Amino acid sequence: MDYLLYTRKPRFTIGTLLLFFFALIACEATVSTNVVFVQTKDARFVINGSPFLFNGFNAYWMMNLASDPTQRAKVSEVFKEASAAGLTVCRTWAFADGGYRALQISPGVYDEGVFQGLDFAISEARKYGIRLILSLVNNYNDFGGRPQYAKWARDAGVQVKTDDDFYTNPVIRGYYKNHVRKVLTRLNTITRIAYRDDSTIMAWELINEPRCQSDYSGKTFTGWVQEMASFVKSLDRNHLVEIGLEGFYGDTRKQNNPGGYQFGTDFISNNLVREIDFATIHAYPDIWFANKSGKAQLKFMDAWILGHWDDAKKILKKPLILAEFGKSRKDLGYNLNARDMFMSSVYKFIFKLAGIGGTMSGSLVWQLLAQGMDSYDDGYEIILSQNPSTAGIISKHSQAMKSINIGLNTRD
Repeated sequence: MDYLLYTRKPRFTIGTLLLFFFALIACEATVSTNVVFVQTKDARFVINGSPFLFNGFNAYWMMNLASDPTQRAKVSEVFKEASAAGLTVCRTWAFADGGYRALQISPGVYDEGVFQGLDFAISEARKYGIRLILSLVNNYNDFGGRPQYAKWARDAGVQVKTDDDFYTNPVIRGYYKNHVRKVLTRLNTITRIAYRDDSTIMAWELINEPRCQSDYSGKTFTGWVQEMASFVKSLDRNHLVEIGLEGFYGDTRKQNNPGGYQFGTDFISNNLVREIDFATIHAYPDIWFANKSGKAQLKFMDAWILGHWDDAKKILKKPLILAEFGKSRKDLGYNLNARDMFMSSVYKFIFKLAGIGGTMSGSLVWQLLAQGMDSYDDGYEIILSQNPSTAGIISKHSQAMKSINIGLNTRD
């Protein structure tokens, strides 16, 4: 376009020029959103029709830290280091309900400064070519979660028996839906792209590690998943939706759960909901089998992944990702070599299953931090710049998953 044209035409008024200027901005915004979303096809993730297998990470703290503009460099640092290590997906929180530095101060009331922290995290992910999985609420009282929603309802005079009423009480379900709507329709103040139109976001996660102790069968929770997944899809047809499950089974297959755990979720029936696009599992054998040897923990890890891979492939027919795993330095007998061996073993097994074809699509290690984030240490933290051996293992796996993508693209 010849912008000098308008300096040679004195008959154009200031008003006309302003109209042109705003039209140009709108055009540029349209172009910037015309990018490809991650989709699913034949139990695989695809981007523009090509297979997308990935290596990724968790960084739940992104919005919380970025809500303080003086700390945003740490967010940029993690994305930069992650990108250099070949990591292409990050899972983080899009919630903070009540309490300190809350996103949602009370039902429907939001802190714009905290929201701008999330805006920044999304814009930085976009800058470094990293896709995001955004979780919409916590099961636990960290950052508010289900307990905060139940408290809000009680404070409003609603009769609430337990936190499990989160799944059934119409007032609380309404609070959650309002939050979903607020996040999905949010216009990013930096990119000027609505979240639901931004392909930087790979998927929405309904709830992190859900629990429903009042109904171990998983049926109550399945009803909630059906309602909320459908609601998300009614607002946003662009993005994938997943639940946030750890992989625990309900009554019929509870013998497969570690330690006999049963939390009111069911990996099969919950994920069979049509609007759920892919399945997730979490794995912490160092917690679930703290008294067993590292070898025994790894044996369980392989069995846990393999069993869910088989279910996802034969029953769900949907992609599967290992959405949380790691090895804590707080464990008795921990050393860096043990963590590196654990991660390397897990990565090799994921690579093996991904290479077979279909279903197993990626993993997200828990968790990456930047230097100077001691308050976020939980024992699982990895600072890539300070852990060259671990960073090397992560980079190697990124390349391995990329090689499968290249092979599949060539074959397809």
